[in-house]
Parts: sequence; structure tokens; C-alpha cells
Amino acid sequence: MDKLFQGQKKQKKDNRKKILNILAIILVSCSMVYLLILGFRIVKNNDSTLDDAIGSNNEDSLFEETPEVGENDFANQDGQSIPSGIDENGDLNPNHMEENRGENTGNLGGEGNLGGEGNSSGEGNLGSEENLGNLGDTGNSGDTVSTGDLGDTADLSQGNHNHGDDKDSSKQKNENLEDSNKNTKKPNDSKVVEENLDAKDGDKEDPQREGNKGGNTNISDLEDQTDEEETITYGIDVAKWQGVIDWKKVKESGVDFAMIRVGYRTQVSGEIMEDPYAKYNLQQASKYEIPIGVYFFSTAINKKEAKEEAKWVADFIAPYPITYPVAFNCEGFSDQENRQYGLSKEERSALANTFLDEIKKQGYEPMFYASKSEMEKSAQWDMDLLGSKYKVWVAQYPEKPYPETLKSSYSGKHAMWQFTGNGTVEGIEKAVDINVAYFSYKSIKKPKDPTPQEAVNADPAALIDFKEVNEIVTAKSVTNLRSVPSSVDPDTIVAVLHYGDRVKRTGIGNNGWSRLEYEGKIVYGVTSFLTTDLNYQENNTPTIDRPEAGITFEEVHEKVTAKIKTNLRLLPSAEDEETIVTTLLNGDVAIRTGIGDNGWSRVEYQGQTLYALTSYLTPVE
Repeated sequence: MDKLFQGQKKQKKDNRKKILNILAIILVSCSMVYLLILGFRIVKNNDSTLDDAIGSNNEDSLFEETPEVGENDFANQDGQSIPSGIDENGDLNPNHMEENRGENTGNLGGEGNLGGEGNSSGEGNLGSEENLGNLGDTGNSGDTVSTGDLGDTADLSQGNHNHGDDKDSSKQKNENLEDSNKNTKKPNDSKVVEENLDAKDGDKEDPQREGNKGGNTNISDLEDQTDEEETITYGIDVAKWQGVIDWKKVKESGVDFAMIRVGYRTQVSGEIMEDPYAKYNLQQASKYEIPIGVYFFSTAINKKEAKEEAKWVADFIAPYPITYPVAFNCEGFSDQENRQYGLSKEERSALANTFLDEIKKQGYEPMFYASKSEMEKSAQWDMDLLGSKYKVWVAQYPEKPYPETLKSSYSGKHAMWQFTGNGTVEGIEKAVDINVAYFSYKSIKKPKDPTPQEAVNADPAALIDFKEVNEIVTAKSVTNLRSVPSSVDPDTIVAVLHYGDRVKRTGIGNNGWSRLEYEGKIVYGVTSFLTTDLNYQENNTPTIDRPEAGITFEEVHEKVTAKIKTNLRLLPSAEDEETIVTTLLNGDVAIRTGIGDNGWSRVEYQGQTLYALTSYLTPVE
């Protein structure tokens, strides 16, 4: 039985092998047949394509490539690839924009500004960076708010941003918005951005447009600016009023650019002055690769002075990588004490024009700064002149700052909007102006003068009003000497001044600090801890003959007793046990006649004038 069973098992195994072999042969045969059929169809299709091409009598059709549709593109009905952001008619389509135009703010309306906010009449802008100031609601894909849609927001006139010697205002241009239906691009344009400056947008500024007040576009200007892009960036403008800035923290805060005041011409004497923090700010911002522009506060009264200012600025900034524009700022001209008082609008505008033309000759991008109220309808500046030639920086501080208020209500074109003078930025202790710019640059430009500059430190006393003196002082007891007039940072201590050590004091500040010369360095000490009395301790140490020397007493007359018990002494000091006369117990009454600034009280007790610690006494009802 066992042999029979084994034989049956062997027979079944052999049968299975035969069946598997047959199945494998069938599978291979079917595959070969399928491949033959597929090959035949391919050859037939190719022959048909060749016949079609020959029949069309078009020699080039054999070699035409159908554009491949990218993942961010879409095709028209003919199968042609349409770049992202362009619709089938060649117009910008906000639903297909391939770039995020609202970085850091949640899609601020995009560069391709089509149509007004919530309307289809389209007062939006597609063109230059100046018109990109008209942004639509956050989250829209490219809508803009038509001019005047938001109404007039709160405007700051002269003195908008508080730059001390120069009251800052704002900057912009006068241009009416064009119908967005005219702002189109060809379907084969793969970039929405246009390399354009000087408010000379190829679409909006076309001189053939009916009613357009824009000037002609110079192709050389466009070629010079091929590194500029139309996008939204956020920046600050700073001067000495912001104090010593920690630019590393500013960089980390996400600031895209900084406009730095380099100098000003004084409003009365007319002297050109360097901002005391200018070199420090330029060097530090550059060190942390923050793109920088600059501005100058002008009080020029003739074209010679305006050109002098521009050349001074160009020479001053030559060693630094100036990427953003060089701006002209002028305010306070209605003040009778200002040297520009009495100049007409046309005269001042001509001076600004001279300054900015010279800046352009020096190879920098010029920009005009003023407040909305000064520029609107050319109230204080000839914006038909300035607005047609240069970028414009407008200052207007709405009650609800950007992005709650999406754009300035200034009706002219502008490249930058200063929307608040009360901004907060990490690394800057004081309030700072914040701006939105409707352009950026692909890279940081190189300095025109590559000569390395000596590193400078910020003058920590730039904002302190010092009374100039020349006197020898010592410490009343012991005090620290610091590299800055502040006790916040312990690392600023450079030395300790003891009583008897002598230093020269050169200034007494209005902030409670004195400026001193110590071992050839400028240092600072707390004024109240210093004295010109070189025998201060001897003259102010209480003695039996002069128990109140160096102490100021507030005169009073009241009954007191000890909280528990306290010693009554001949001197307001606990250094000498022999000065103890008696002990005052709780319930014993003395008459207090003075409370000293050293923690001691003067009392009359049993016919003697004695002293007790104020904290150990309590008034008696």
C-alpha cells in the first residue's frame, strides 16, 4: 500500500509540471501577438502623419514642435501652452498667477493688479512699481482698489516722520489709473513682472494713450534697470532718532530693505551735516545683507546748493552697496525761520529736480519724498514735473495702518508708501517709520567705490544735549565709568572711579549722565555720583561739630516713638558705638524735627538734639 501511495503522488506531481509548462507557453505566445499588433498600429499612424504633412504642402510642419504645457501653465483650445498668469486672450489672469505677490501679508493683491476692489470696471494697475501701490484686499489674486475707493485716509502734512532736523513727510507721483483692459501682455510672455523704473511703465505710460500724462520711455533707462522686479517689499527708514540699532536683530525680524538718512542741510545756517549714525547704519545694514537706500534732507535755496547736496551724497555713499533709491526730502519750508521760507512751489520743485537729476548722473536711482497733502493736486510741489520723472515716496498715516488700509489715498503714482511713523521692529528701541515698496531687486548692488572703509561705532551720545564744561571731578564714593550713557548692559563698564581718583568732565547731559575723559577715552558716569568738590568726603562727613555735614534734612515737627527700641546718637551714623547717648523704647516720646536724605531722623529728646534711624521710628497719634 505504501508503494502504491508513493507512486500515485509521483504521478500527480508530474501532471502538475506538464500543466504549468503548457500555461507558460500560451502566455508567451499571447504577449508576442500583442506586441506585433501594437507595432503595426504605430507604423500605420506614422505613415498617416507623413501623408498629412505632405498633403498640407507645408515643408516646415514636419519640424514644428508643439509647446509642452507646464504644470503651472494651461492650454488654449488649440492646444498651445499659455504661461501662468496669462489667459487665452493674452491678458493677465489673476486666477493663474504663478507668483505669490503677497508674501508676509497674505497675498496683498498681487503685482498684476486687475480691476478695482470688488468691481469689474477695472481701475486696477498692471504696470510699473509705482502703480502697484494700489493694492486690493488681502487674499485677492491681483485686484486693486481703484483710486478714491477707500476715500481720503488721515494725512500727515509737513513733519510726517519725525526726523528731527528734518521733519519727514512722504513720497509719490501724480498719474491717473488706466483701464486694466488696456494692461495686457502677449501670450508668449512668460513673466508677469516688467523691468521698469522712473514711473515709465510700458503699458500705463504709453504716450499714445488718450489722456495719459506720462512721458516717453527711454530704452536705455529700462536696460539700466534690468535687475529690478515688481513685487512687494517691506522696509524701514531710520536716522539718529532711532538711536543705536542692532542690525542683526533687524535682519532677523524680516525687514526687506532700509532707507538710511545720510545727512541734512541745516535750516538756518545752511551747513551740510552728516547724520551721526549714518556710517554706522550703512556699515551694519550692509554687513547683515539688508538692501539699503538713502535719503537726504535738503534746505537748498538755489540750484548750486541743490547740486552741491547731491554730489555730497554721491561721494558719501560711494563706498556702500546702495541698491534702493536715493531720495530727496524737503520739509518745513513754511516756517519763517527756515531759509527756504518764501520760495515758490515752482522754485522748490526746480531745486528738487536739480538734486535728483544729479543723483541720476551719479549712477543712482532718484526718488522724491513728500506728504500726500503736499503732492495732491500739486499743492506744494510740481508733480507734473517730479511725478513724471522719478519714483515717488508718499507719506500718509491712516488711522488704520497697512494692511488694514491697503493703499494711500494719494491719487498720483507712487513707488513707496510710508504708512506709519510708529512702527515696532526688533533691534530698534524707539518707534520707527515703516514702508511698503512696490518693487525689489534681484541682488544687492556693488559699491561704486570698492575701497574698504574703516569700521565705525555708533555715537551713543548723539541724542543727548550736553552742557559743555571743562572741570575736574571725583566720585563721591565709588561709581562705574561706562562706554555708553546707560546702565542697562553690565558689559559697558570700562572702569571704576573711587573717591580721590580724578577725571576731566567735558559735558553734563540732560539725561543725568556726564561725559568724561578717562585714560584717553570718552566715558560716561552718573552725574549725581560725581562732584567737583575734591574734598567731598572730608567736607561732607558728619562730625560732632558738624553732625549734619553732607546731609539734607526735610524740616518737620511731630511726635515719634520707637517701633520697638532704637539707639539715639550724637551723629547720624552707626559707625561709632561711642556716639550712642541713650535708647528710645516703644512708648517713649521724642519730637522729630527733620528727616534726612541719608535714612536718619533728627529728634529732640530730654533736652538734646540726637539722631535715630528713620525706619525704626513711628509717629505718635
